[in-house]
Amino acid sequence: HDGLIDDGLVEKQKIGGSNYFWSFKAKKDRMAQIQHENTLKLIEELKPKVAEASASLQDAKRGREDDEDEGAQQDQQETDNGDTKETTADRSSSAGGSRAKKLARLSELGKQKMALERELEALKRNDPAELELLEKELELVTQAAHRWTDNIFECKTYLVKKRGMDKKQAMRMLGISANFDYPEEK
Repeated sequence: HDGLIDDGLVEKQKIGGSNYFWSFKAKKDRMAQIQHENTLKLIEELKPKVAEASASLQDAKRGREDDEDEGAQQDQQETDNGDTKETTADRSSSAGGSRAKKLARLSELGKQKMALERELEALKRNDPAELELLEKELELVTQAAHRWTDNIFECKTYLVKKRGMDKKQAMRMLGISANFDYPEEK
């Protein structure tokens, strides 16, 4: 019963202490008809978007064809018109080369940029401003290490004096060794 109710094929009504179930024969057909109409509306709404996307795709593709293909098409058009004033070589030199050459040049420039960025990163290691920042960061970290070392020594002192533990036992409990000390300065 619950599956049919969930699908909307059977209605349920609780009246008093009883549950009543019923279904209309045309309900399933009407639901299918409404779904079909909604789908048709959606299709009609999407048609202009698809046409717009296709036009946008064609615009994007324009200018990305290889120059050789364009040259062959233009040669064909020129021979049809009987006008052959400009050669394919003239066109490719005036257009600045083929798309493949331009893509290769772009790739080459990208590699060159990456190499220069790596070189810049290597040179940053010797930059006085970067070194000063590193020294400040080192000072902060050292201060934090000293603070935590103080805390550990205070815990050890508390365990030995207030709790009456042996020093070795307190050090074992804190997880430190006998040569535990403050970090060395530069």
